[in-house]
Amino acid sequence: MLKAYAWLTFCIVMWGSNFIFGKLLVQEFSSTMLTMLRLLFIVLFLLGISIYKKHFICLKITDLLAIIFLGIVGVYINQWTFFIGLQTADTTVSALILATTPILTGFLAAIFLKEKITIRMVMGSIVAIIGIFFVVTKGSFSSIHVEKGLLWIVVTMISFAIMIIITRLLSNRIDPLTITLYSNLVGFIVAVPFAFTIDNPIRISNDAADWALLIGTAIVVHGIATLIWNNNIRHVDASKASMLSNLEPFVAMIVGLVILFKPVTGIEIFGSLLIVGGVVLSTYQRKKHYNRTVSNK
Repeated sequence: MLKAYAWLTFCIVMWGSNFIFGKLLVQEFSSTMLTMLRLLFIVLFLLGISIYKKHFICLKITDLLAIIFLGIVGVYINQWTFFIGLQTADTTVSALILATTPILTGFLAAIFLKEKITIRMVMGSIVAIIGIFFVVTKGSFSSIHVEKGLLWIVVTMISFAIMIIITRLLSNRIDPLTITLYSNLVGFIVAVPFAFTIDNPIRISNDAADWALLIGTAIVVHGIATLIWNNNIRHVDASKASMLSNLEPFVAMIVGLVILFKPVTGIEIFGSLLIVGGVVLSTYQRKKHYNRTVSNK
């Protein structure tokens, strides 16, 4: 169980860094084209792995429909709205909005996966939300400002919660590589026509460094990290795994400081500590429950 949480945390670190990398890329590529290009390189990477392992599986019609839905909502919409939002939204605030994913995921998991919402999970969520309040408002309600970009990030959060639930359901009978490859392939197919119709004008960078960043982050952040996530989420409850997403604002804040020289305020540090505290509180509950189950056996 500890190993599974360690790998899931690695994925969150990669995804938290993606806020900064995404902010850099949307300045050089139009958002819809960027979505299609990243999905293209993700699919090529995953396809290469599948060919090397000779790993191709025929799916049942019900699983195929679930994969298609996952590809549209959990892959394409998730990434497209993410890049649109980052055009105007602050990276740290965007990460904080996505940190509320566990609340929605817990609700969906209780409905579709019959998972229990424990007291520690609720307490951890409350602590994390308080931290979000301090960072977004800087401790004052008068500082609340909602812009269009943040609304797109809210859609990203919703699609991420749906992705977690569907992946958790599919992982019981389908291996992670198949889920990741097929869902990203669906996302890419959906992205192609939109890439040439939505963006006006279409922007594509001519700088090799920008392309290297695009390809590298596509493979590592959305390829390797997603494979690791899908491989380990089967070992934990979906609602508790999603609590780790609260670490993304902290990661985005640190990476933003290093790469974008974005200053970190005392309120942001305090809020981030509350967010991390909420994560620790929630994940500690999972470990305690697991140990008790083992001892009873």
